[in-house]
Amino acid sequence: MNSQIFWLIIGMGIVTYIPRMLPFVVFSQLHLPPFWQNVLKNVPYATLGALIVPSVFFIHEDFLFGAVGAFTAFIAAYFGANVFFVVICSIAVLSFYSFFF
Repeated sequence: MNSQIFWLIIGMGIVTYIPRMLPFVVFSQLHLPPFWQNVLKNVPYATLGALIVPSVFFIHEDFLFGAVGAFTAFIAAYFGANVFFVVICSIAVLSFYSFFF
């Protein structure tokens, strides 16, 4: 491996690591009020929703394709299935849907 590539990989790792570690170090000493703790606990869910919802509407030419997949995932998740099973259920139902419709 070229020395320049090695140092490039090390540099990219450091640049990626700093923004992930800095909030952990800064906020570990800071005690937030319960309201802000609850707000920050919901950020991952809001981010995940912002990433997934547009994909449901624009996944295929047929709007029903995304709606069927999302509905299947919601039902499986509602009954307490783990993430792997939710994904497998959605893939299976959409495979069936695309094959027969």
